[in-house]
Amino acid sequence: MIKLGYDVKNYRQDLLELVESGDTVIELGCHVGGTTRLFPDDCNVVAVDNSPEAIDEMAKLDVSFISGDVRRHEVIAEVFKITQSCDVLAIDLGGGYHPDTVFKVFYIWSSTFKPRHTVIRNRGILEFYNSAVGSDEEIISDEGYLGTYHDSGIPPLIKEFDLWTPKLKK
Repeated sequence: MIKLGYDVKNYRQDLLELVESGDTVIELGCHVGGTTRLFPDDCNVVAVDNSPEAIDEMAKLDVSFISGDVRRHEVIAEVFKITQSCDVLAIDLGGGYHPDTVFKVFYIWSSTFKPRHTVIRNRGILEFYNSAVGSDEEIISDEGYLGTYHDSGIPPLIKEFDLWTPKLKK
């Protein structure tokens, strides 16, 4: 299942309803761990964030934390070294900003880790979803990733990574 939301309380509630004891959770955009702290203690959590504030706060939690930009190929590869799959993918990259980037992150991470559920917090994607009128075509996935792309895996180092933001250029 893929769930979209914007309100942080709803996002956290959706995650609490979907995360089960013993699950592997990949959390993209954990910031200082406000959502991370809510996961059951026996979950295997891999949290990623590039904010400097996250480093000290996440060190206080019993999770695998990676300080890095989720758009970077090296960060995906680092998480893949820790776990090759996850039960729940949680994506909160600022909530209201950059729906195109959030969707690209969702697509690449979910096709790589093939979660049972994905929960995304992003105002732009939610507004698009609520405003769109669908066609009569039945292209639906019951998984936490887009089923038609299930074999994509970690993409090779693609030129598009450099296009997401000029800050990624070396």
